[in-house]
Amino acid sequence: MKNFKSTFFYIAIIGVFSSLMYWIIQKGKVLETGRNIVTDRIENGHWNDFRDSMVHNLKHPLAILLAQIVTIILVARFFGWVSRKIGQPSVVGEIIAGVVLGPSLVGMYWPEFSAMLFPKESLGNLQFLSQIGLILFMFVIGMELDLKALRNKAHDAVVISHASIIIPFALGLGLAFFIYQSFAPEGIEFISFGLFLGIAMSITAFPVLARIVQERGIHKTRLGTIAITCAAADDITAWCILAAVIAIVKAGSFVSSLYIIGLALIYVLIMLKVVRPFLKRVGDLKATRESLSKPVVAIFFLTLLLSAYVSEIIGIHALFGAFMAGAIMPESGKFRNIFIEKVEDVSVVILLPLFFVFTGLRTQIGLLNDPSLWKITGLIILVAVVGKFFGSALAAKFVGQNWKDSLSIGALMNTRGLMELVVLNIGYDLGVLSAEIFTMMVIMALVTTFMTGPALDLINYLFKSKTENVPEEISNKSKYKILLSFGDAEKGKTLLKIANSLSKKQDSSTMITAMHLSLSSELHSFDVKDYERDTFLPVIAESENLNQKIITLFKASNDIDSDIVETANQGEYDLLLIGLGQSIFEGTLLGKVLGFTTRIINPDRLIDKFTGKEGLFDNSPFDERTRQIVTKSKMPVAILINKELEDVNSIFLPIFSNQDAFLMSYAQKLIHNNGSQVTVLDAVGHIKNNEEIRENIRSIEQNAPNHIMVTTEKTIKKEFLEQQDLMIVSLESWKKLVDSHSIWLNNTPSVLIIKP
Repeated sequence: MKNFKSTFFYIAIIGVFSSLMYWIIQKGKVLETGRNIVTDRIENGHWNDFRDSMVHNLKHPLAILLAQIVTIILVARFFGWVSRKIGQPSVVGEIIAGVVLGPSLVGMYWPEFSAMLFPKESLGNLQFLSQIGLILFMFVIGMELDLKALRNKAHDAVVISHASIIIPFALGLGLAFFIYQSFAPEGIEFISFGLFLGIAMSITAFPVLARIVQERGIHKTRLGTIAITCAAADDITAWCILAAVIAIVKAGSFVSSLYIIGLALIYVLIMLKVVRPFLKRVGDLKATRESLSKPVVAIFFLTLLLSAYVSEIIGIHALFGAFMAGAIMPESGKFRNIFIEKVEDVSVVILLPLFFVFTGLRTQIGLLNDPSLWKITGLIILVAVVGKFFGSALAAKFVGQNWKDSLSIGALMNTRGLMELVVLNIGYDLGVLSAEIFTMMVIMALVTTFMTGPALDLINYLFKSKTENVPEEISNKSKYKILLSFGDAEKGKTLLKIANSLSKKQDSSTMITAMHLSLSSELHSFDVKDYERDTFLPVIAESENLNQKIITLFKASNDIDSDIVETANQGEYDLLLIGLGQSIFEGTLLGKVLGFTTRIINPDRLIDKFTGKEGLFDNSPFDERTRQIVTKSKMPVAILINKELEDVNSIFLPIFSNQDAFLMSYAQKLIHNNGSQVTVLDAVGHIKNNEEIRENIRSIEQNAPNHIMVTTEKTIKKEFLEQQDLMIVSLESWKKLVDSHSIWLNNTPSVLIIKP
């Protein structure tokens, strides 16, 4: 009755008020009389009206901007992915993406498409939006600085850092002397041109350096600590010098710039002595995610925006203000982590790629159409490398570092990345850098960032101390070694239960390693230690509860799939245990379309297709990470589909082919070490014809007669499956079960899929 009344009311209210609106519209037409309303819709035709409307919508500035953002994000993510696959920071790929979308490639070969996607009148919107992204990013960079570590290790770091600034700065100024007359824009004084070339030579990309240090696993070493501290000191010093250089350029002379520099000093003092203590007080009171309410977040964002605004008005650029606002945020690592999470995704994923592409639109490699111009480009790269690389290395050697660490510090400090592009764009906007010099300097930024990884590899090779991917204690070949790789602590605890069940009575001859990899782009130098401790704490507690010794292995990675495989292969493990992730491309029509598209454009999937490995996964709900790990691992891989696994006491083990015989060794381990009850299903009568399986079963029956049972039931009952803790099945058999759409799969307990 209640549903009937609701339906009647709904129909009545919609009908009455729809009729009322129609009546008002009809009466309203009478009011048009005498108002000179002209309509040509009927004359044009309905289809033409629709077409003209669509063309107008496509050319609307907002539609163009949204199309630009979508294109930029897709291209930047693709080139970033390619960059990571070849061992380079993703920023290298994102810079290349910007160059590709600019006049150097797309604009040269597809000018009509380029003009449609990036019309000149739309570039202003793109520039301002990219500047907002940069402001947010510089705010994050300021917060990433660990000022406590900087104070504690300031002496050596300041010596190395300032040497790594003054030497390339002087060489850049010297280079400016020789190329000023040929390449400086008309009306630009030598001091402006020279200072900008100097600061561009002396910059270091702190965020890129920090990621490289983490990815190479040297963040805990003395070398990694010094490199990050040097880069932090370099960042602070270089941005202060840049602010002074901008002031001189805008003022027109050094004397006039003193007024701007004076105002800048007053601004910095107010930020340090007035604003910072207030923010510290707020941070101390609101340091948890629950207490960080919207009014509190508004205070910090207003501080950011006001700081950027004041620094822009003074004349030292809004980016310095954003950097300064980040640096004075409360020093609590927990607080900064929460706030970075709020800002970073939007700035890095959406807005920052706009800056790379906007830079790419300004980079015209076609302008370097003469061998002499490429010689100048080579000279710029040479001066940049000599000044930064060798300047930093010599300073590090002078303060007591050995040659290997000194050269490594030089290679790391020579990384320029995004920070270089920021400086170059400021110089271009101020008219100090011509289009030719701007393009040459962008190429220099790419080359010096790209060479960091290979330079570190060469240094390690020359000094015969190649970094091992696994600790020395893991290289013990006499033990049965299990590696479990987990994403979150709960999955880690479950995988540890399985590993323990396979080995608990053979603790002295078994080694279990619990590994967690995290994307370096999601870690920050100031909280790596805390993050590692918090991640492993529940797993270590579970190991103590199980009385199981474990080795923990943590690494920041830019390619988790490849690093899991590399660690497992190099450690020569006997079993790799992983949890199954859920594919984002399963379960919906759009997901399947996107998944098919991804399969086409993903080089890894194409390689697997041609080598025949792709067939292993047809119609299986494995995510991309699981696919890559299984295909490239050289040892058995066990994939857990977890359905709230608590115990490993009752095991269901179906045999579907002769190739499933290897599963009996896992049944033996579980029975021997854990006392598990194993029910073997002879699904199609293979056991009676397979001597190996029969021998394994007889051996188990002799040693543990009450722990194994063989059944030939054709129908698997739901009640039986509900009594089981774990089902163990081979990868090939799992694929057949999925292909056959077996109904009983819906009722299975947790499943351990094993690739032999």
